[in-house]
Amino acid sequence: METRRITVLSAGLGVPSSSRLLADQLAASTKRQLESAGYNVVVDFVELRDLAVDIANNFVTGYAAPKLAEVIAGVDASTGIIAVTPVFSASYSGLFKSFIDVLDPKSLTGKAVLLGATGGTDRHQMFLDYAMRPLFSYLRTRTAATAVFAGPQDWGSADDAASPLSERTGRAAAEFAALLTGPQPGQAPATLESLPFEQLLAGISASH
Repeated sequence: METRRITVLSAGLGVPSSSRLLADQLAASTKRQLESAGYNVVVDFVELRDLAVDIANNFVTGYAAPKLAEVIAGVDASTGIIAVTPVFSASYSGLFKSFIDVLDPKSLTGKAVLLGATGGTDRHQMFLDYAMRPLFSYLRTRTAATAVFAGPQDWGSADDAASPLSERTGRAAAEFAALLTGPQPGQAPATLESLPFEQLLAGISASH
């Protein structure tokens, strides 16, 4: 069974944060769909607020502290990324952008990415297309066509499977899961098993 490793980046500042709640929904839906397709799924959740000091120090010293280095290595090793940020002043949070800036840009090339954002008003939802999507296009990722924005009105029925937010997360997760199926860019193809001649001959005989 093939494994798909997904790193979930949440840039929310509160505890709990709406960004983490959205990230959880996107990750859970993606995991269900990939497991239904026969994949083993490993999900790593990263709360960027816990790395804020290490990220700032990295800019000054050029050195990633052990915890930050571990997260960077995890992003590099992941098959796909779910990235969710709150919207501040019509753009992604400074914490989110700072983390992206400490990554090696080449480490994201070809990775599947699912985008999400949260904000206090629906006026921010276009941010996903004019800010988030261009950022990840520049980084040469493969981004799911549907991105998900969640506003305050979405959380009253967040647990309802038929709620508008659940419908949006399900559609986006399905597109993301489709990007994660089959051969992945930069991934070595599965090695073919070499069978003994006697076993091959037995198989040919059995077919006649």
